[in-house]
Amino acid sequence: MSTLMTVDELANAREAGKPVRVLDVRWRLDAPDGTEAFRAGHIPGAVYVDLDRELADHSLPVAHGRHPLPTASALQESARAWGVCDGDTVVVYDDLGNMSSARAWWLLKHAGIEDVRVLDGAFAAWKRAGLPVERGDGTAPIPGNVVLEYGAMPVLTAREAAAIARSGSLVDARAGERYRGEVEPIDPRAGHIPGALSAPTNGNLDADGSFLAVDALRRRFADAGVDPAAPVGAYCGSGVTASHTVLALHLAGIPAALYPGSWSEWSRDPDAPVATGEQP
Repeated sequence: MSTLMTVDELANAREAGKPVRVLDVRWRLDAPDGTEAFRAGHIPGAVYVDLDRELADHSLPVAHGRHPLPTASALQESARAWGVCDGDTVVVYDDLGNMSSARAWWLLKHAGIEDVRVLDGAFAAWKRAGLPVERGDGTAPIPGNVVLEYGAMPVLTAREAAAIARSGSLVDARAGERYRGEVEPIDPRAGHIPGALSAPTNGNLDADGSFLAVDALRRRFADAGVDPAAPVGAYCGSGVTASHTVLALHLAGIPAALYPGSWSEWSRDPDAPVATGEQP
């Protein structure tokens, strides 16, 4: 089953009346509330998903990181409100090269939805294709009946992430300067998990914001030092863009586990070691 969907495939599926639920996951670090961006223009029929409120559980202590995973029951309640039914094809997108919508892809896959697609090229590709754009709040969907349960995707604790950094390949998806410890604009300490490999998320995409071809992704991760024969994991600042890297690794044929707490959890533990510089 394909993971990516082109804008033409989505347009054709909608025209044919296939049961496709489209989710708009606008979020970025400097503008976490994507409501106004959604209202300014979105794919017709798409439902806005609030990443901070629906794809994270901020009731947990900050020691768990900035975007702890929601419970499966909370995600199920949200997914039903989005109109998702058992057996639906779910397509996610954003306006950031799918760096935020990949969080929805990973969570919904983890919760047992088999057919979750990512719109390749995101909203920019839809607009470039000259396809229709809807403005406003959109129409509230008929509530769905999907049943969700976690367990379909591998998840790492801090201890397990450290073990993979020692015996496998732990990919750090943050910008290079944050990996090296030159800057840290958000979290308590600068640097990276000792042994982690640097592969910033934006390197997964081409100039148009689409995912690199499979061979190019394989070369990218090989050049970063990823050994596909050993366990592979990924982390970022708070577990959002690391989902994008897990997706890119998946496209390259490399199964990878997500460390949801990521650097925002690790850096808050005073006993957790920190490395700086270009070397793992």
